[in-house]
Amino acid sequence: MGNIIQGIKNVLLNRNTVTILAVIAGVIALWFFYDMTLSNAIDPQRVPVATRTITAKEMITAEDFEFVEINSEFLNNANVITNSNQLVGYYVKNETSITEGAMFYREQVVEKSELKEREQEDLPNGYTLYWLQVDNNSTYANSIYPGDKIDLWLKAEITNSIVYDEFINSIEVLSVKDSTGQNVFDANNAGREPEWLAFAVTTEMFEYLELIERISGMQLFPVPRNELYTTEGAEVSYSNEALKGLIESYAGFTPGTTSTATSDQNTSNPTE
Repeated sequence: MGNIIQGIKNVLLNRNTVTILAVIAGVIALWFFYDMTLSNAIDPQRVPVATRTITAKEMITAEDFEFVEINSEFLNNANVITNSNQLVGYYVKNETSITEGAMFYREQVVEKSELKEREQEDLPNGYTLYWLQVDNNSTYANSIYPGDKIDLWLKAEITNSIVYDEFINSIEVLSVKDSTGQNVFDANNAGREPEWLAFAVTTEMFEYLELIERISGMQLFPVPRNELYTTEGAEVSYSNEALKGLIESYAGFTPGTTSTATSDQNTSNPTE
């Protein structure tokens, strides 16, 4: 037994043996460190992803997402929501959407109090929000979308004659809503029919548009144009100054005063 112990001591005291054992120990330590690092890097973590495309201003429900596992290292560099409590009952932020299969980034999800109606957001200083009552036919089978630039034509059936001419051009549609005030083109509003178009107009234009609503025999019609018309970015303007005189004449109106004409049409605001 003593010979065996002495032999082991001789081996351990041998410089070459010590060097080899140190190298082996170092390799084992490096392998263990690498294994731990790799495990931490690829350790999957459950995160919610959208089960459908969720558009701006929609509320997120428990049915709108499911959990998948992804590389946890990715989450260290991404501002991704991982807790369902931060999704259910929250809303998709304005001007964005979450596509089917995508993760939920924190900057995309807000509380309801942080949402704003697009038509109010996009209303320039000095402009007024005007709602034009329409239907499926006058919007060409619901083919007028928010963001489109269109023209407004005036039809006047008065004194045994008919006038039909362009009145205002290059006016942007801010919103399309149904009879209940819901956005027609929201993903969860499929099948809704348009009832109102929203525009931003100057105070003077608003005055004339309101007068048209009050004059029996006068009516406005939206007329869509092509995509280039929308992207050109022309300023809103009157197309026909003579029509302003016609409106003033039949309304008994002088610019800068209040008209006494009687309202014959529904001018309800769909947001009320």
